Amino acid sequence: MNTLIYKRTHRGDPDGSGLFGARDCMGKVRGDDFDAVICVGGKSSWLRDKDLAYKINWIGVNPKKTETKARGWRGPVVEFERFVPYDQRPCNGPELKDMAPKLFKYMFEDKNVRHVMSRSLTNDIQQEIRKILELAGKNRGAKRFRSGWKSGRLAHDSHRPAACKSHRVIHRPL
Repeated sequence: MNTLIYKRTHRGDPDGSGLFGARDCMGKVRGDDFDAVICVGGKSSWLRDKDLAYKINWIGVNPKKTETKARGWRGPVVEFERFVPYDQRPCNGPELKDMAPKLFKYMFEDKNVRHVMSRSLTNDIQQEIRKILELAGKNRGAKRFRSGWKSGRLAHDSHRPAACKSHRVIHRPL
């Protein structure tokens, strides 16, 4: 199973329903070939989101990607068959360093990468990733989604956080 692991610095994407790309965060990376996503909080300059740092923020398994016609969107929107959010206030996700110390070291100390695909990592780190993904199967609060995202959904929620450093495009309302 190829898993996208990425750092985020703010809430809002995925949205409350679990739609990854609702605000175009991680742009074209959402179009990459993956079977699951593990979102980890990075160091945040957003005071209200500092509680996300170094914790697992959300897990999504079995993605369904849909291209959007929203202007300026850099990648598809993604729904998951199984979505486990941990980003309530305060974030209640497990500490990455405790659950996956080798992955933590890779993401924050050795390589300090923004995102990585699990296939490129060592077997030891991939084993830690499988352990994290097991949380999605065990979590009773996990949301199951049916396919059926509507392309017009973004029209009412088209603004993206203006200060998000990960956005490399001009943000225009639809």
